[in-house]
Amino acid sequence: MILLFDIGNTHTHVGLADGRRVRRHFNLLTRDWFAGGAAVEKLRRRVGPRPITGVALCSVVPRATPVARQAVRRLWRRDALAVTPRRLPGIGIDYPRPTTVGPDRLANAVAVRHHYGAPAIVIDFGTAVTFDVVDARGNYVGGVIAPGLAAMTDYLHEKTALLPRVRLREVSRAIGRSTAEAMRVGAVLGYRGLVRELLAALRGELGTRSVRVVATGGYARLMAAGLPGIQAVDPLLTLEGIRLVWEANRGK
Repeated sequence: MILLFDIGNTHTHVGLADGRRVRRHFNLLTRDWFAGGAAVEKLRRRVGPRPITGVALCSVVPRATPVARQAVRRLWRRDALAVTPRRLPGIGIDYPRPTTVGPDRLANAVAVRHHYGAPAIVIDFGTAVTFDVVDARGNYVGGVIAPGLAAMTDYLHEKTALLPRVRLREVSRAIGRSTAEAMRVGAVLGYRGLVRELLAALRGELGTRSVRVVATGGYARLMAAGLPGIQAVDPLLTLEGIRLVWEANRGK
């Protein structure tokens, strides 16, 4: 099996894949990498006795990366292949400073180009909401970064005396009848408005409305339910992109 890591600010998404697709996946809390071996023990337990023949990762938490690499060497005696701009199968890069692009965004671009074609836009609803664009030539050309849904509601809770921490879910009306409901309306309907506006602008710059739009990330299904402009929800898109990078670069 191939072990895949997508190390994000809040969660580390872990996948187990074969040569065709991601077969199993689970999450670790990224903070557990710094909790005296908590992540290593959870990883060992969740992977179990399965033989690991390769490891690949992308990380947007630089201080977690060497901890994860050390864990892999300790548990399976393997080095992890990192997603970088020089290891992207099937896409080019038309971007001024490719090394400044988050590797998770590059993995998304690889997977969307491979499975959905081009031009395409990936919307990743994670700690941040990111839009990544692959143009008609199959080149990654950039995108958009906005605060995530949970980041917005958590910020309101932390910076105000009376606003609660809320769990995001679908809303049935625009007029909130409680404080928590009003916050959910602002997050869910407000972010759908943000997505619609940004998609319109991105399609305009690409010069076509025939763009495949794919959502991934923790809030992808919630947000896509009210956005017909999103054609597909693919929760494993980033892990699949990492898998494709490993397949294209193994043995090199």
